[in-house]
Amino acid sequence: MRTTVLGLGEAGALYAAGLVARGWDVTGYDPANTATPDGARRADSPAEAVRDAELVLSLVGGKVARSAAESVAAHLPPGAVFVDMNSMAPDAKRATAELVGPHRFADVAVVGSVPEHGAATGVVVSGVASARAAEVFRALGAPVEDIGGEPGAASVRKLLRSSFMKGLGALIVESVAAGAAADAEDWVRGQIADALAGGHETTERLHDGTLKHADRRAAESVASAELLDSLGVRPVMISAAAELHRDRADAALAPGDDLLAAYAGLAVANIGDARERMGMMDGGIHALWRGVRAVGRARTVWVRAGDNLALHRALDRCRAGDVLVVNGHGDTTRALLGELMAERAKKRGVAGIVVDGALRDVVELEKIGFSAWARAVTPAGPYKNGPGQVDVPVAVGGVVVHPGDLIVGDDDGVIVVPAAEAAASLLGGRAVEADEAGRRAAILAEPAR
Repeated sequence: MRTTVLGLGEAGALYAAGLVARGWDVTGYDPANTATPDGARRADSPAEAVRDAELVLSLVGGKVARSAAESVAAHLPPGAVFVDMNSMAPDAKRATAELVGPHRFADVAVVGSVPEHGAATGVVVSGVASARAAEVFRALGAPVEDIGGEPGAASVRKLLRSSFMKGLGALIVESVAAGAAADAEDWVRGQIADALAGGHETTERLHDGTLKHADRRAAESVASAELLDSLGVRPVMISAAAELHRDRADAALAPGDDLLAAYAGLAVANIGDARERMGMMDGGIHALWRGVRAVGRARTVWVRAGDNLALHRALDRCRAGDVLVVNGHGDTTRALLGELMAERAKKRGVAGIVVDGALRDVVELEKIGFSAWARAVTPAGPYKNGPGQVDVPVAVGGVVVHPGDLIVGDDDGVIVVPAAEAAASLLGGRAVEADEAGRRAAILAEPAR
C-alpha cells in the first residue's frame, strides 16, 4: 500500500516505521528539520507527499492540523483515505472532514502510549471511511474500536479518556512532589502504585466512596491542600479535588433535580443575608429595566475595555441557562452588547448578561425580555479587535466570578454564589425569606398606636 505520513515528530516517525515494517511504500513530509525514518522517502512538498497515495496519516500538532489538511486537500487521489490522528475538538474534526471530503475522512483517536506500543497502539475510529481505516490499523497489530458515526465521535472518546488520564498524571506529579518535600517520596509512590493495581474494583470503590462521603472527604482534601502549601508545593490538583467534593456534598442538599428552577422568586437580598452579605456586586452594577430577573450559571468573559470580540466567541459556546458575566474593566465609553447580540443570546437560551461596563438598546432589551445589568448605558458601539478570554475567572462589580458559579439577579442587583455552595445557599435564602415573612406578619399584626 502506498502511504503518506504528514508530520515526522515522535508519533509520526513511529507510525512511519510501523508502516515500513509492513512492507508498505511510505512517504513522509514535515517542513521542520526532523529525521526521516529508515525505509521511508521524504517529500519536498505536501502535494508531492500525497501524490498516488492510497492512505494519508496526519500526525501533526493540533494547532496546524487544519493547515496541513488544506495543504493536501486539492492533491489527494480520488481513492485516498485521509486519516486524521490529531488531538482536536470534535468541531475541528468535522471542519477538516469537509476540507478533504467526508467520504474519504476517518477520525482516529489514539488511546494508548505510542512511544510504548508504536503503530500497534490502540485506536478508536469514526467517520465515513472508518471501516477502511480500521483495516489498516488492524494490519498494524493495533486493537481497533470502529464506532462509525460522524467525524469527531472518536475525538470525543479520546477527550473523555484524557479527562481522566491527564488529570491522573497531573495528580501523580503533584503527590510525588509533595512526598519529596516531606521526605516521603518512596512511600507516596508505593501508595499510588498499590491504588492503581485494583482495576475495576478500585475504580468503583473510589467513585462510590466519593459520592457517599463527599462532605467528609472535602474537609480532608482541604487539609491536604493546606499541608502541600506548607511544604512549598502548589496544591493545584488537590484544591480542585476539594472543590469537586464540596460540589457533590452540596448537590446532595438540593431539594429537586432542577436547582435553578428552585431559585425562582428568591430575592437577591435574602440570598445575600444567608451568605453573610458576601458575593453581592457593588451597586454600580444595576438592572437596566424594572422587573428584571435571571438565574443561571456564569459564562465568564474578559475583554479589553470597549472591545467585545471575546463576547462574540462566548456566545458561540453558550448553553441554555447560562448568564454572560463580562469583565469590561468598568469602561462606560463603549457598549459591549446591544439588541442584535441580545437576540442571538436569547435564541441560545441565555438567561441574561452582567457587565462591568456599558450596554445599549435598553428599550429593545426590555421588549425582548433579555435580562441585563451593567454599570452604564451608552449608544456608542464597541471595537472588535480583541484580545479577550472566555471561561476564565473574572472580577465584576468587586466580586470574583468563576465559570459555572450561580448568578442570581433582580431589581436590587446581582449576587454570585460559588458553584459548590448553590444548594446550601438556596436553603439558607429560603430560611431567611421565611423568617422575614414571619417577622413582617408580626409587625402587621401589632395594634396601631
